[in-house]
Amino acid sequence: MSHGVVIIGTGQGGFQLGSSLRQEGYRLPITMIGDEEALPYQRPPLSKSYLKDGRAELVQLRPASFFERSEIELIAPERVIGINRSSQTVETSTGRTVPYQDLILATGARNFVPPIPALDAGNVYSLKTTGDADRLRDALTVPRKVIVIGGGFIGLEFAAVAVAAGHHVTVVEAASRLMARAVSEAMSETFRRYHEQIGTELILGASVVEVETGHNGLARGVRLSDSRSIKGDMILLAAGVRPNTELAETAGLQVNNGIVVDRALMTADASISALGDCAAFPCPTSGTLIRLESVQAATDHARTIAMRITGKSMAYNALPWFWSDQGSLKLQIAGLGQSADDDVSVERPGGRQLVFRFKMGKLVCLETINAAGEHMAARQLLRHPNGVSLDALAARDFDIVGLAKALKETA
Repeated sequence: MSHGVVIIGTGQGGFQLGSSLRQEGYRLPITMIGDEEALPYQRPPLSKSYLKDGRAELVQLRPASFFERSEIELIAPERVIGINRSSQTVETSTGRTVPYQDLILATGARNFVPPIPALDAGNVYSLKTTGDADRLRDALTVPRKVIVIGGGFIGLEFAAVAVAAGHHVTVVEAASRLMARAVSEAMSETFRRYHEQIGTELILGASVVEVETGHNGLARGVRLSDSRSIKGDMILLAAGVRPNTELAETAGLQVNNGIVVDRALMTADASISALGDCAAFPCPTSGTLIRLESVQAATDHARTIAMRITGKSMAYNALPWFWSDQGSLKLQIAGLGQSADDDVSVERPGGRQLVFRFKMGKLVCLETINAAGEHMAARQLLRHPNGVSLDALAARDFDIVGLAKALKETA
């Protein structure tokens, strides 16, 4: 009997791979190994709806019966501690040896823990798993003064939920603006105004250098790089993530801010692939190595690998897109704007905002707030073979929906 596919990681990307393999007709064994006890679940709602209601069944990707019916073996909770490439086996922390024909590293990322003294205090929290969200929800059953370290998606999503529940929240962000790695200056400013309007206290351009603790060892505030002290009775660490690459490194695979793979998501070892947050892959447009912290990228990666394993070889060229729900604002991003050299911000009726991001006159990204139609039009236009120019959009007063419709009709 052939050994089939082993997937290290039971997140959404790992789940999608197992599911896609069966959909593509793969009949050999599929084994998923993960270190969480829960069945595979969605992580994005943890800082939003799940934090509020704790309904595990709503974030679960499939019930146990799905995995039984699909003949996908789940080994969890179990941790893989080594990969033997010569024998094509993985070893787990309990001494189990699992052979593979194809090995997929879907190890994801872990929360970054900066070198700040006393971050291990009992009332310092993180938010990566359902267990983390459950602990946070329990801590928020009484009025709190919360300090959030980090002004990225997770920190701000949590802040919006906590403020709406009546808690006082202070967000400390070392950069000069919110979500600086992910969005334009115009979008950062919109979210700064919104969070201050709903009651979030924002401290930008200062970093936390120490967690201040009381006689009981619990955090009672933080000291900032500008010598200020901020008082609080609980802290959420949301300072970004780091890819889980240690298994790959130990196995001798190349790592560069992620496990390095080619356009088909394959490592230099033809029997090992990587996907999702832990994978560094060639950007479909520029060819430079990038790593995306995105559920959509992970699921698209999984579908690409499933097609390749089942003999329908293809390269990953999906358009990246992202979203973040913060209170009444739904941010959606189509494309990658980090290389943009020109931004155009447009206000529309009904509280909609669009930020068009261009590189050398070509549209590379559209950021929208509460504008689903424009987001979908951007995803269509960004795939257009000739691209979309700033001039073409300006000629239509940046009516991207109308332009997408016109181009479709003339295609």
